[in-house]
Parts: sequence; C-alpha cells; structure tokens
Amino acid sequence: MNRLSPMRGYGLAILGLTATHPASAQEGPPSAIEARNTQVPATPVAAPYPDAAAGDGNTQQGYNPLRWAEDWRRMRDPAKRDDLLDRLKYIPIGSDDVYLTLSGELRARVNYFSNPQGRKAEHQRQDSYRIFLGADLHLGEHFRAYGELARGPMDGKNIGSPSGTLSNGLLLQQAFVDGTARVGQIDVGARVGRQVFIDGSNLLLANRDNNTVQTSLTGVRTWARGSRLRADAFDLYYTTYGNGGIGDDPVDWGRRFSGITTGIVLPKQLFGGSKLYFDPFVWRLRNRAVAWGTETAREERVYVGAHLWGEAGPVTIDWTANHQGGRYGDRELDAWQVLLAGTYRLGKANNAPRLGLHVDYATGGGAYDRGKLKNAFAPYGNNIYYSYQGFLTPTNLIALAPSLTVLPTKSLRVTGEYQFTWRETTDDAVYRANGTPFTGTAGAGGRRTVDVARLQAIWTVSPRLSLTGRLEHGFARNGLKTAGYRDSSYAALWASFRF
Repeated sequence: MNRLSPMRGYGLAILGLTATHPASAQEGPPSAIEARNTQVPATPVAAPYPDAAAGDGNTQQGYNPLRWAEDWRRMRDPAKRDDLLDRLKYIPIGSDDVYLTLSGELRARVNYFSNPQGRKAEHQRQDSYRIFLGADLHLGEHFRAYGELARGPMDGKNIGSPSGTLSNGLLLQQAFVDGTARVGQIDVGARVGRQVFIDGSNLLLANRDNNTVQTSLTGVRTWARGSRLRADAFDLYYTTYGNGGIGDDPVDWGRRFSGITTGIVLPKQLFGGSKLYFDPFVWRLRNRAVAWGTETAREERVYVGAHLWGEAGPVTIDWTANHQGGRYGDRELDAWQVLLAGTYRLGKANNAPRLGLHVDYATGGGAYDRGKLKNAFAPYGNNIYYSYQGFLTPTNLIALAPSLTVLPTKSLRVTGEYQFTWRETTDDAVYRANGTPFTGTAGAGGRRTVDVARLQAIWTVSPRLSLTGRLEHGFARNGLKTAGYRDSSYAALWASFRF
C-alpha cells in the first residue's frame, strides 16, 4: 500500500513517512512517520504488528482513507468532544462495547484539461462532487459490520460519457462483516463482503482516491499478525461501475484477484536506527477477456515480488520489484516491474525540505506479435502517479523524476516535480493509465514519450478540511508526436471536508 514518491497523496502507507506526494490514491494533508505510528486500528482489530505496516491505510489526525480503520473510542468521554460532529463518532447502543460510528466526506472539485487525451480539441472541464456516508457498527470486541454509500455527480463542459468511477448516481461502496480473535500471541481475523483493499505498494494497489468513488472489491480477506510477522490472504472480485443508482454496480465475476501478502518488521538497529518493513507477496490476477494489441484472450497473471519501505535517519525509501508470469491465451507471460522511490530530508526537523527521486521500469512487448507477452500490468494501482491526465502507466515504461517538497507554513505543503519518460521498447505502444494504447504508437516514433512538469499545494485548514490545487503540463515527445499527439495542460482545485 505504500508508494513514496514526492508527488503522491497522503493515503499511501509510505506517505505517512514522506508526506510529500499529492497525487495518490488518497489526496489530503500528509504527515510524518511519527504521526503514522500513532495509528490505532478500530476495534475489534487488535494487532501487535505495527499499525503503520498492517495494510489498513494511513491514519492522520484521526482520519483514514479506509474509514473503518479509524478508532474513535476516545469520544465515549464527553470531555473530549468539541462539537456535534464528535458525537457522531461514538454512539453507544446499550453498552460501551456496542456502539455506532458515523463518518462521511464531502468534496467539491473542478478539473481542467487542454487538448484532452493529447489530441487537438476544445478544452474539457469536469465539475465533480463526492458524497460518502459510512456506518461502523461494533458488536463487542470481536465483531463488526460496516457499510458505506457513495454518490458522485458530475457536470461540466465536453465531458463526454464519464465512467462510473467519475460519475455515479449512488453506489454501495463497502458492505462487510468481520471478526477477530486472539490465538496465543497472534491476532487473527477475517472480513467478508465488499471492501476497499490496499494492502500493497500504491503503484500496484490503490483506492484511487483521485476518482469520485473508490475502487472496491468483493470477497474474503483473512489475516494473522504477531509482533514482528504478519500474513494476509485474500480472494476478491472486481466491481463493474455504472453511472446510475445503487443497482448498477455488480460484482464482475470475470475478474478475480487473490493471493498472500506477508510482512516482516526489520531490526530497528539497522543503519544506526530505522523503521523498515519488508513485504514479500504472491498474487494471482485472472481476467476472462483482456485486450493486448489486436487480440482478446483469457489472462492469468502471477505476481511474485517484494516491497521494502520505511525510513532510516533522513532517508525514506519505497522499493517494489515483481516478476509477472502466467499465460495469455496460448502464450507465455514474462514481465517485470522495478519501482524505486526515495526522499532525503534537508535538515533535522520533520518539516525540513525534502529532495525526492523516483525511478521506475516496466517491461513492454508482445502485444503486437505472437511471441511472449512482456507487457507488465498493475492490478489497480495509482493511475495518476505518472500523469494527472492519465497519460501513462507502468506498462512499457521507464520514468525518472526528481522533486522538491517545502513547507512554507505548518499547514501548507508545496511539491514540485519534473518527470522524464521513455518506453522500454518502440515495438509496443505507449499506454494510458487505464491500460489502453495510444493509437498509432506501436512500432512508430521514438522512445521518448512525454515529459511532465507538475506543482501541487495542500493547505490543511483543519483536520477535517483541506484545500488542494494542482497544475501540470505534459510535453509530448516523438514517441507520441509521430502519431499526432500534442502537449496538454491540466489544472485542478478542490475542497474536502471529512467528519
């Protein structure tokens, strides 16, 4: 769940360490790793494994992108309630151990695109609104039921036919039950139902908070957590999103994601004092109909890899490597991803400026011939990490991006980044964030695809309210220009209120 580049949002686990990248699955005010480590999982979960690495999102100032991971039991004390909204966080039902927590989010956002999709065209403006409402019912220390509704209306200019993740009349975004128990020194648990699942590197698994509604899956997740080791096993199906009411977002039984993610707390004595985590994983992604090039076939993709992340002194790292094997139709699948990011703090204070760098490599090839399929693919990663306009994804890609993050005031964070991007092979296409190719780029043009300059500012007005502004310009290079694509600009402004 953790990707650490300086242009990523606070919802990533590693961002709690770096607090630098605004373009993540969760977009809001980041914090330092000390704030992350104060996260307390919501009852009935009781995990001695460090909460920062348990795969349940990043809690900051009480709030988490996974609202069920918040713990508001302190609000049982009336002296700690500041206003009426605090009363909604702990509503007792008969006893202290049986209570209801209500949560929600309101977001108003404007997006502007020049030359949408890199084609010469009139500008596009998206006016979108997010409305989340969640109810978390705790039935004693070991059982819980959670439900979450989402609504995401959209209007604007030249918006075409937006997907259900951008415009959705009403969605049952999460609905699950879970139970936990203590077995010796191990906490075990299981969750069944529709849920947001982000236990992995943010470039591979993300809640995609940039969208109006989040990515949710349906199935089973189980876990066992000790003090230094953990293991999570899951078997989940994707959701197909419609634009209308609550009945048009069914489970997609043709897309199945399952696997095991483990975790190891590395010794704190490393490098003279550190907080590092190592998470090996084995996943399997099955899809009955995947299009690569001119072919559509069944794909079974097996991921074997590891995620190393954390901090040591002024340095933070977020490194992921994985090999992807399996079959695509009657062909062998053989792909790699190596995703490396880090920052260096220029001073001892947590609010000191940070220099950042991310270097990413994802293989490509085979989509337009009959050999091995070498195109790497992310299950549902952070689809705006390389471009807010959705230009790029970790398929047939090489990216290098230095960055700088500064905090002019305690509540204001500003990040700038410049990204150089190539494709790994010109025999294959340049791929958008949604996995589709830019028409005409396969076998044509050079390796340089698009350079991306971006700037973001986040003003944390209060723990509940944040204001965010983004600017980006994509400079089309010969890998896209040869096929008729051109430069494109992007701007966004939004306000988010949570309770």
